[in-house]
Amino acid sequence: MTGSDDISRMSGTEQAQHIRNKQLSPVEVTRAVLDRIDALDPELNAFCTLTADMAMDAAHTAEAAVMAGAPLGPLHGVPVSLKDLICTKGVRTMLGSEAYKDFVPDEDDIVVERLKDAGAILLGKTNTAELGYGAVGHNNISLTTRNPWNTDKTPGGSSAGSAAAVAAGMGSLTLGSDGGGSIRSPASFCGLFGMKPSFGRVPAYPGCRDPRYPGLSSWESTEHIGPLTRTVQDSALMLKVVSGPDMRDCHSLPGPEFDWLETLQQDLRGKRIAYTPDFGGCRVDTDVRQLTTEAAQVFATEFGCEVVEDAPDLSDMLDLHWMIILRDSDLSGMRELHRKGLIYMPHLRAAMEQPYSAEALTDAARQRQEVVMRMWRFMSKYDLFLCPTVAYPAFDIDQYGPDTIEGAPVESLLGGLPSLWPVNHTGQPAASVPCGMTSTGLPVGLQIIGRHLDDPLVMAASAAFETARPWAHLWPEIATT
Repeated sequence: MTGSDDISRMSGTEQAQHIRNKQLSPVEVTRAVLDRIDALDPELNAFCTLTADMAMDAAHTAEAAVMAGAPLGPLHGVPVSLKDLICTKGVRTMLGSEAYKDFVPDEDDIVVERLKDAGAILLGKTNTAELGYGAVGHNNISLTTRNPWNTDKTPGGSSAGSAAAVAAGMGSLTLGSDGGGSIRSPASFCGLFGMKPSFGRVPAYPGCRDPRYPGLSSWESTEHIGPLTRTVQDSALMLKVVSGPDMRDCHSLPGPEFDWLETLQQDLRGKRIAYTPDFGGCRVDTDVRQLTTEAAQVFATEFGCEVVEDAPDLSDMLDLHWMIILRDSDLSGMRELHRKGLIYMPHLRAAMEQPYSAEALTDAARQRQEVVMRMWRFMSKYDLFLCPTVAYPAFDIDQYGPDTIEGAPVESLLGGLPSLWPVNHTGQPAASVPCGMTSTGLPVGLQIIGRHLDDPLVMAASAAFETARPWAHLWPEIATT
């Protein structure tokens, strides 16, 4: 008999295989995960809306299909959670916002349709920063999400609840979104694999595309939907289900011309790789610097790659990201929300009170073009680019960023390291892989960035590193006691 804890520790791939082979039922798997949520989420607050009854009803239906010998999708009977910026028809989607605390969408996001078609079972919605405008897990309508590795620390964000849930075994599969690091940052802070696929690989609608909803309609040119999982294979399985074009998203790409699961077998020998610990002098936590440097050397010593220390110069572009996000936002609609007292985060309130000239916004668009130019010229010399995912480990809960890095004050919400946001503006694929623990027991992530549309090599490099330096067997203490 497989115990509830054993089921919760399985990867999503294993759960799907056991269900398909009738070694486990969807009811057993869903019940085990819900029991774990009942036990751990009162302390972690990963879920802002739990759909337990709906999940059990779906599990019974899925079990009947297995027993009847019906055709089964690749995620048949497997529980999944969704970041609360992803629309779910008939299920509350609050966006971490006072303005949307009672919002029930009238349609599913495209990825939700595809997960359901694949047989997945929705556990519920996971907590996020207000409208996604912050790398944190707190807002003014839900309890603050805590990092399973240290509940006094943030799990990162804005896919905060998704990361905390998977890190604690409260479901193996989740989808987050990443407009400036919101998959990769929490993956780094919570010891998970997080994949931001190329822009357009995974279509989005109505999120980022529906002008009816100020805030939800933001981030159109930078947002990427992708998985946070304990294994690379689980992310490949999810991406195989949710990627591909859709007419509702004019940015969606054709294809893909590859199989996500088959990408994990690609050989890395002879690949030329750039690595930087600090982008030429940015402040980086000592443990983060050491762990990511050691991880980068694995590609040379064990995979047969040429690793060169190098980085693109983006030092004059550090303020660009915020201006592009505001350009993508419905400022008229969001300022109306602010006038009604429905904006919470201090930096977002301040942004709504500032005048923005057409020149300021078009200057930002021009600078973005410059970032794209610099990045493709840099990547033309390398197959992959490695760097710390974030300059620091998880910071104290309820803050918007660390106060200091290596004793020096932090002056920007982005922490000064241009590691995350540039590849949102270029649309390049990028992943965060766990590469070790700090001296205080907090996870650290190495970011693997690929050339334009080269998702297969990013996945292959991530899988190779996972094989060389496994992490999925490591669990936070809260998930083992």
